[in-house]
Amino acid sequence: MTEAGEERRLRLRRLAQRVRVPAGFLLVPLLLIVARPTFTSLVGGGLVALSGLAIRAWASGCLRKNEKLTTHGPYAHTRNPLYLGTFIMGTGIAISASVPWFVLLFMALYLVIYVPVMFAEAETMSDFFPEDYGDYSKEVPLLVPRLTPYRARGGRGAKAAPGPRGASNTGSFDSALYLRHREYRAAVGVLAVLVVLTAKLYWAGWP
Repeated sequence: MTEAGEERRLRLRRLAQRVRVPAGFLLVPLLLIVARPTFTSLVGGGLVALSGLAIRAWASGCLRKNEKLTTHGPYAHTRNPLYLGTFIMGTGIAISASVPWFVLLFMALYLVIYVPVMFAEAETMSDFFPEDYGDYSKEVPLLVPRLTPYRARGGRGAKAAPGPRGASNTGSFDSALYLRHREYRAAVGVLAVLVVLTAKLYWAGWP
């Protein structure tokens, strides 16, 4: 890659990292304005959103950020289960609004913004865990999950240096980690949006 091309790539990733949060704040009000929810869309979209929340919760309860390379749980299937969970969760909320073009808009914007962010974070992870991340990234997809769980070669990734509490990287879900990462805020946000959509449906008259 040329120097100019590398510079453009870096600028794109920095831009994606800056706009990802503001984009969410813009999309939510737009969703609530254009939404035309039905009972079916609320139930179907709500179930999809809940599955995304479950993936995020599982990932959050396994992650020891910057302490060790996490390769168990959902991280054995995708390198970015939190982003995957957010994508599914957001798609479910968009489905709940029963506005097809908004579903497509959300999915397109999410991928355009977050794929560069994932690549940028992959470089950071490679710097943090130079001995293990190379093998891990070759075997585990960036976002779309593999069906079979990843097994670190020779157990290197699975036996990474223990964190401050001496936990192994092969550990199961830890509710304390879930609370530490304040993942419950995502559940509160989804619930709030679904409540507003339900209220909008009620005011419009149940079908």
